Parts: sequence; structure tokens; C-alpha cells
Amino acid sequence: MWVHGLLLPVYGREVSSMAPWCTRWWEHLEVVAQLYGLWMAWQELTGSKAPLTGPAAWHRDYLMPVMASLRDPSGPFAGCKPGQHRAKEPPPTGEP
Repeated sequence: MWVHGLLLPVYGREVSSMAPWCTRWWEHLEVVAQLYGLWMAWQELTGSKAPLTGPAAWHRDYLMPVMASLRDPSGPFAGCKPGQHRAKEPPPTGEP
């Protein structure tokens, strides 16, 4: 709800090949993990007990780095096109 109700309407810039976004973002585990951390930081830094500088710190320290990582052309949405999801294969691993 937070992603669709706040994050994307306020901070979801236009999609392009240089700033991709997948309409099925929840199927990208890395994206879910990063957005969960972003949401947790939002809760801590914008709540009623947050310092007055909390929202500014959230923008600087959390929002901007996470969105830059997610929207990077070689990031988790690489290969996804508007309206077209492409599942990613994890890198191969060897025996432990």
C-alpha cells in the first residue's frame, strides 16, 4: 500500500530506458527487500516521535540512494520494459 499510495505517486518519476521501472516490481526480490528497508526508515524518521530533521534525513540518506539503485539501467529492472516483466535468474553458485 505504501508503495502505491505514497512512494510512486510522489517520487515515481517517468519511466525511460535510463530509469526503468517494472509494473510487477513485487516479483523482484531485491526490490521488495530495498523497499521494505525504505519503508521501515520512513516509519522511524517521519513518525510523531521523529526529530524535526527526520524527513530531510530520510530523503537524503534513504530515498535518493534506494531509488537511484532501483532505477539504474543495470539494476533490478534491467530487461523489463513498460508493461513487460522479465524474471531475473540469480548468478550460479558453487558448492559450499
